[in-house]
Amino acid sequence: MAIIGAGPVGMLLACLLAQDGRDVVVFEQRPSSSERGRAIGVHPPGLAALAAAGIAGRLRKQALCLDGGEVLSEGRILARMDFPPEHPVHTLPQQRVDALLSARFEEFAEGVQRGRRVRAVTPDGGQMRLAVDAQEVTASLVIAADGVRSERRGDVGIGWRRRPGRADYVMVDVDDPGTDAQARLFLEPSGLVESFPLPDGRRRWVLFQAPEEPIRSVADLRRVIAARTGEAPMIPDETELSEFRAQQHCAARFVHGRMILLGDAAHETSPIGGQGMNLGWVHAQRLAAAIRQGGALGGTQLAPLLDLWEGRALRAARRAQRRSAFYMAMGRPANALTLPFRDLLVRALGSDALRKHTAAAITMRRV
Repeated sequence: MAIIGAGPVGMLLACLLAQDGRDVVVFEQRPSSSERGRAIGVHPPGLAALAAAGIAGRLRKQALCLDGGEVLSEGRILARMDFPPEHPVHTLPQQRVDALLSARFEEFAEGVQRGRRVRAVTPDGGQMRLAVDAQEVTASLVIAADGVRSERRGDVGIGWRRRPGRADYVMVDVDDPGTDAQARLFLEPSGLVESFPLPDGRRRWVLFQAPEEPIRSVADLRRVIAARTGEAPMIPDETELSEFRAQQHCAARFVHGRMILLGDAAHETSPIGGQGMNLGWVHAQRLAAAIRQGGALGGTQLAPLLDLWEGRALRAARRAQRRSAFYMAMGRPANALTLPFRDLLVRALGSDALRKHTAAAITMRRV
């Protein structure tokens, strides 16, 4: 079997398949792992998937376990959540998660083939033929985990549908030795601010970036945080800012014959609520189980099993995107419509309803 893409979702699947004794090869066109700041949240379903791959204990040793979280607006606490031991939420930068997964895979296989680009994938009888650089290889299944710009998805003409939710953000990770283990979401009239604790005395700040108030420097960042939240975090002038656009898409199909889309190649989900990576892990775990079951049946029933997997994965992706779209809308600057809606949520529905909805997004208990 061939996996295209050595991100956290593709690598989790590689570990699960290799554990089952499958012959798995992973192709990654980047020569080395990215050091850019990316996902940090590991939710209970994601942790369960990592446990199935044998690395949950290793992750817990490096990660920070959150005490809880708060949703605030204009100095009011709209919702407060505790994360009990049976439903822990951890933070660990994705680069370190990637390293754990790569090390685990190397216990079963030669490791990721980095710097190798898959140029094309075509059916070849009961197998798939891959053009990898100047070489051709065959595989019984191809799993395309090659990201939101998946070339393989485009090769077979699978539709890439826009889903509600789109916004621009600025992000920074900074030393914060005195930080607590609480996550905070500020839903302020001038825009969202997120504050997440990280291991080793660090904290991540994420801000909605309004076109009329661009954040181009650390000074801008400090000023906007103070204006929106009243807090004044110590962020050194030399700190590097990271800008990103959150948007949502979903592939029309996840399965095309013997090629399967997985992770961001299948569904681009806003990081608001931290669901993309964890959702991909759950889908990878279920896909490994379907492949395992198909193998136990001699391979004759794999196609129906993949159809069942696809239907469940599509429904879960759309559900996660609806939650993320809700939070993206709530995180935008308030106007004549959004401010009364925000107050209505607190006064009419009550904080318990908001707490329940927020906890569902943060802990991903339903996928």
